[in-house]
Amino acid sequence: MSLHTKGMVCTLAGAVLWGFSGTCIQYLLDDVGLAPLALTSIRTLIAGILYAVLIYATQHDKIAMLAHDPRSIGRIIVFGVFGLFCNQASYAIAIGFTNSGTATVLSGLSIVFVMIISCALFRRLPRPQDMGGLVLAMAATFFIATKGDPSVLSIPAIGLFWGIMNAVTVTFYVMFPRKTIERYGSIVVIGGGMLTSGVFSTLVVIVLSALAAQGVESSMFPVTIPPVSVKLVAGIIVISVVGTFAAYGLFLHGISIVGGVKGTMLGAAEPVSATVFPAVLLGTVFVWADWLGLALMLGTIVLVGLPSRRKPRTNETRAATER
Repeated sequence: MSLHTKGMVCTLAGAVLWGFSGTCIQYLLDDVGLAPLALTSIRTLIAGILYAVLIYATQHDKIAMLAHDPRSIGRIIVFGVFGLFCNQASYAIAIGFTNSGTATVLSGLSIVFVMIISCALFRRLPRPQDMGGLVLAMAATFFIATKGDPSVLSIPAIGLFWGIMNAVTVTFYVMFPRKTIERYGSIVVIGGGMLTSGVFSTLVVIVLSALAAQGVESSMFPVTIPPVSVKLVAGIIVISVVGTFAAYGLFLHGISIVGGVKGTMLGAAEPVSATVFPAVLLGTVFVWADWLGLALMLGTIVLVGLPSRRKPRTNETRAATER
């Protein structure tokens, strides 16, 4: 197998595992009864520890550099809290109100947000393919939210809100750490951010649990942890190791070989797998409008991911293809 083929396999595998992680989240929320924030805390903390071990074993020189760079440390902490934590938490909450396929397709709106912000920052007009992607993304959101009937909102409004908020956090997640990743590499930044997210989310769960014990509990942000069972432990292991640690590692390694453009195309496997897996494994029912919305969002990803004929895409737009 050539290096390029290995890169394509890793990228595709990472995208599929990301989609599979959505199915695992849906299972842990609906069938096991684990609360979204508790799940976010557990999965990011475990994945963060695994990344810390990997970084310690392979990135000694970059750790030494980072130790004398408080500005970059601060950026990694901000990335971990407002990027990874908010991204993972909003994704889990969106799945709780809808399903993994719907939440993942809605998160695809992030590529449109990145395109709009990039155009504003660089004071340029959107390319024709960007405008086409924007139209397809809006159409995809319409079909997913209404199931084709404009007079009815077919998914909970709160689920639509959190799906869009997840897309906003993805936008921050892919744009904010670019310079830090260029300096220290994706593994160090993602690992540091993941560990920060795990620690921060654990503190959030502890505070919310203490408030719940005093009778102050939020229906929006419950922190329920069900009794330990084989299903709970197995689900947590799979989502933490396979759906978080391995998915990030494989995808980031793959796009470092094949580049952002092909990464965009291969990354389209994420919403597909996030829709197919729950349909097959959990019996989630998707109607024609859901599948049409998925197809339209895939069209958005492909269009916005196409390179410009006149000049290269901006780094920010390219980053959106490397989620």
